[in-house]
Amino acid sequence: MPEQGAPRPRLDPGVGQGAEQSGGQNAEQRAEPETESAAEPTGEPAAPAPAPAAPASASAPATRRTGILVTVLLGGLTATPPLAMDMYLPSLPEVTRSLHAPAATVQLTLTACLLGMALGQLVVGPMSDRWGRRRPLLTGLVVYVVATVLCALAPTVEALVAFRLAQGLAGAAGIVIARAVVRDLYDGMAMARFFSTLMLISGVAPIVAPLIGGQILRVTDWRGVFVVLTAVGALLTALVWTRLPETLAPAERHSGGVGEALHSMRRLLADLPFTGYMLTGGFSFAALFAYISASPFVIQEIYGASPQTFSLLFGLNSVGLVIVGQINGKVLVGRVALEKVLSAGLLVVIAAAVALLLMSTGALGEVGLVPVAAALFVLMSAMGVTLPNAQALALMRTRKAAGSASALLGTSSFLIGAVASPLVGIAGEHTAVPMAVVQLAAALVALACFMGICRPWNKRTSLEGAGS
Repeated sequence: MPEQGAPRPRLDPGVGQGAEQSGGQNAEQRAEPETESAAEPTGEPAAPAPAPAAPASASAPATRRTGILVTVLLGGLTATPPLAMDMYLPSLPEVTRSLHAPAATVQLTLTACLLGMALGQLVVGPMSDRWGRRRPLLTGLVVYVVATVLCALAPTVEALVAFRLAQGLAGAAGIVIARAVVRDLYDGMAMARFFSTLMLISGVAPIVAPLIGGQILRVTDWRGVFVVLTAVGALLTALVWTRLPETLAPAERHSGGVGEALHSMRRLLADLPFTGYMLTGGFSFAALFAYISASPFVIQEIYGASPQTFSLLFGLNSVGLVIVGQINGKVLVGRVALEKVLSAGLLVVIAAAVALLLMSTGALGEVGLVPVAAALFVLMSAMGVTLPNAQALALMRTRKAAGSASALLGTSSFLIGAVASPLVGIAGEHTAVPMAVVQLAAALVALACFMGICRPWNKRTSLEGAGS
C-alpha cells in the first residue's frame, strides 16, 4: 500500500501515474493514501506490502467518504462558470429595464465575466505549477467573493460590466486548478472517466442555477442573484480551506517565473495535436455559449416564455448534457476510441445547429417553442461527449505543467466564447438567426480543427501517441 505513515494527510500527486494501466479505478480508490495517512501515527514504520485484511476493511468506509468529498469539491469548483452565469440568465431582461441599458450592452456583462475567466486562467495556471494548487485557489476564491458582492451593489451597467470582469478573473482559479488537480491524480482512460464524473457533479449547477435564479426573481430583483452567488463562493472557500489537500508535491513544481511559464506554454502549443484538441474544445464551447447568452432572449422575448419556463427548459437541457456525459464515462470510455466519440458528438452538434437555422429562418414554416427547444436539447446533450473528451485528449498530451495546459484549454474556450457572445445579439433580440448561425459556424470550425490538425486517423496523434 503506497505511502504508509505519511507525515500529514494529503492526496498523493503520484497516484495518477499508473492510471492508464489500471483504467477503472475511481475517485475513492485514488484518494486512499489520504485516509490511510490520517489513520496511522506519523512515526509508525510502513507496513509490509501485503496489508492485513482487517485494517484495510476497517478503513474502507473512511476512504469512500474522503474520495467522494474531494470529487464533489472538484465538481463544485468546475461549476463556477455555470453558477456565475446561468443563475444570472433569467434576470437579463430585468437588468435591461432596471439599469436602462440596451440588451446588447447587458450581454456584455456575460462577455466580461467570460473574458475575465479566460485571462485569469493564463495567470493562475502557471502560478499553480510554481506554488502548488492550494494558495492560488484560495486567493482566487476570496477575490471572487468580494467581486460578487460588488456586482450586487453595481449602480450602473458600466460598473456591473467592470465588476463582472473582476469576478471572472478571480473565478478562473476554481476552473483551471480543478482540472490541474485531476491531472495530478489521474492519467489515461481513468482521467477521461473522472472528467465525465465531474460533468455529472458540475452539470447539476446549470440545472439548478437558472431554476434558483427564476425563483429568486419571484421574491427580489436581479441583485438578489448575486447575494446568493456570494454565499456559494464563501461556502466553496471554506471547503477548500478545510478539506482540499495539496496535490502537487514540491519536487514537481516549477521554480521559474513568467519566462518559464511562457516557455512551457509555447512548448505545449508546438504540439499540434494538443493545439488541435484545444481549438476543437474551444469552438465547441463557443457553440454552447452562443446558446447560453442568446437563449434568455430567444425563449422569453421571441417565444413569450416566462423566466420560470425558461429556467425549466434550461435545466432540462442540462439534464441531457449530464446523462450523455455519464454514458460517455461509464459506457463509451474504454470501449470506443475517444476520437470516434468526439467526432460523433461534433456531427450531432452540427445537425442540431442546422435544424435551428432552418427553423429560425422560416424555411420549415412557422414553428413554436417545442421544436426549437428539442433542437437545443439535442445540441446541449451532445456537449456531454464533446467537451470532456476534447479536454481529456488534450491533457493526455502532457504529464508535466498541468496547470499551464489547463490554463491554455480554459483560456482558449472562454476567449472564443467571449467573441461568440456579442455576435448572437448583432441583429437585435427579436430573431434567433444569429444564435443558429454562430452555433453552426463554431461547430463546423471545431470539426475542421479536429480533422485537419489532430488527424485522428494517424496513430502518432491518437491516444496511443499521447503522453509526451
